[in-house]
Amino acid sequence: MKHKFIGAIDQGTTSTRFILFNFDGEAVFSRQIEHRQIFPKPGWVEHDPFEIWENTRKAVMTVLAEDNVRPSEIAAIGITNQRETALVWDKTTGKPLHNAIVWQDTRTADFIAELSKDGGVDRLRDKTGLTLATYFAGSKMRWLLKNSPEVKKAVTEGRAMFGTIDSWLVWKLTGGRDGGSFVTDVTNASRTLLMDINTLKWDEELLKIFEIPEEVLPEIVPSVPSKPYGYTRADGAFGTEIPVCGILGDQQSAMFGQACFEPGTSKNTYGTGCFMLANTGETPVKSRHGLLTTVLYKIGEQKPCYALEGSIAVAGSLVQWVRDNLGLIKTSSDIEKLALEVKDSGGVYFVPAFAGLFAPRWRPDARGVITGLTGFANSSHIARAVLESTAFQTKEIFDVMQKDADIEISALKVDGGMTANNLLMQFQADLLDVPVVRPVVTETTALGAAYAAGLSSGFWDSLDQLKEHWNEDLRWVPVMEQSDRDAKTKQWNKAVERTYNWVE
Repeated sequence: MKHKFIGAIDQGTTSTRFILFNFDGEAVFSRQIEHRQIFPKPGWVEHDPFEIWENTRKAVMTVLAEDNVRPSEIAAIGITNQRETALVWDKTTGKPLHNAIVWQDTRTADFIAELSKDGGVDRLRDKTGLTLATYFAGSKMRWLLKNSPEVKKAVTEGRAMFGTIDSWLVWKLTGGRDGGSFVTDVTNASRTLLMDINTLKWDEELLKIFEIPEEVLPEIVPSVPSKPYGYTRADGAFGTEIPVCGILGDQQSAMFGQACFEPGTSKNTYGTGCFMLANTGETPVKSRHGLLTTVLYKIGEQKPCYALEGSIAVAGSLVQWVRDNLGLIKTSSDIEKLALEVKDSGGVYFVPAFAGLFAPRWRPDARGVITGLTGFANSSHIARAVLESTAFQTKEIFDVMQKDADIEISALKVDGGMTANNLLMQFQADLLDVPVVRPVVTETTALGAAYAAGLSSGFWDSLDQLKEHWNEDLRWVPVMEQSDRDAKTKQWNKAVERTYNWVE
C-alpha cells in the first residue's frame, strides 16, 4: 500500500491537534498546540481564527518534520472541529474580520430571549431539531453582522464569508483566496439554527429570522463526500496535493470513531464540555425532554443518519477553572489525587452553570453554585464535587435519552480526556447503574474524522471494516447501593435548583 496514513485535524475548544492514523485505526504520530481563550466581557468567549490556523500549520509541519513522515504517505485529510463557534473573514484578503465567537459565549442572550417570546424556546425545533439558545452559531453570525461595521461593510461589498471552524480550515487548506473551497458539512450546518434538518439545506425562513444572507454562507456537503472538497496546496503546510475529504463536528466525529453506526448505539465524550449522543437511524427523533435532534453523518448520496444529543457546557473546563482560577491544583491530572484524599464529597455539590445550564434543563438564567458547605469541607471535598458534577449532569441526560429514543442503554461507551480519571468513571458507572466502557483508542474524535476521510478516499472500504477496529480497554462496573444513588441524586437536584433565576 502506497499510502500508510490518514491525517486528522482535530480543532477543539482549547487546542488544535494533527494526528496520523494507520490502517488499523491506531494513532501513530500526533502534535497538539493550545490557543488562547479570550474573555472580552463576562459571558463573552472568543478565539483568534488566525492563531488557530497558524497552530494547525505548526502541528502539521511538526509531525512531518520531527517524525520523518513524507506527505506522499498520507492518503487524505479529515477535519473535526468545535461545532457552534462562528467566524467571518474577508475572501479578498483572507483575513478574519473579527475574533471567532465561541460556542460557550452568551452575548446573544437578549436576542434569543426576544425571539423566544413568540412560540417559546422550541419555536424552531421542527425545522432545526434545536432549542433556541445562545449555544448555536446562527445568533453569533447575526451579532457579527449587526455589531461590527467592518463585517457589515464586507457583507455589503460581497467580501464576507461566514462559517464555522471547519469552513475556515478547509478554505485555508485548499488555497484560501486563491480558489479555496467554501464548504461545511451537514453535521456542522445542523448546529447553526439556519439549516432545515429534513432537507439539509439553508432555509429561507430561518435565514430571514436571523437576517443572514445566504450568499455569505458555505455550500452544505456530505460528511463523507463522493469526491474531495479540494486539495492541499503544494506551497502549503503539506508541501503537496492531498485530498481533503471528510468533515464531522466533534461530537458526531466521536460517534463515528466509536463505530456507533447502528440505531440505539450511544457514547459520551468527556472534554471541555460533555456530550452524549444516541444514533436514531435515518429518521430524526423529536425530543420530549430537552435533548437536541442533530444530523449524525451523511455518506455520499446515501440518506443522512440522525442522533439525539444532550450537551453539557462545563465538564473538563471546570477542572481547568479549579486549576487556573482557584489554584487548588497545578495540573488537571492532580484533581483525582486531591479528590481521593477523602471518601466522598462531604455533602458538597458543585453545579458549574457558568454560562447557564444546557440540556436537558436549558436555563440561561442559571449561574454556578457550590452548596452543602460546612466547616468540615476542605479542598479535597471540593475537588471530589468537581468531578462528581460531570457524572451528575451526564445522568440527567442518560435518563431522558432512553425515554426519548425508546431504547435501553445497557452500557455506555466513553471517550475524551476525562476518561483517564478512574474515580470519575467509577462514580459515573455507580450513578448510571450500568457499565462504563472505554475503548483502546481514546482519540475517537480525531479517529472519526480520519475514518470519514479514509472512507471517502478508499483507504478503508466500509463501515463494517471500521467496526472491526473497535476494542475494549477498560470497563467500570457499578457497585453503589440504590438507596445511596437515590439520595445523592436528590441532593444534586436540590443544588441545581439553587442556580435558577440568578440572572434577571
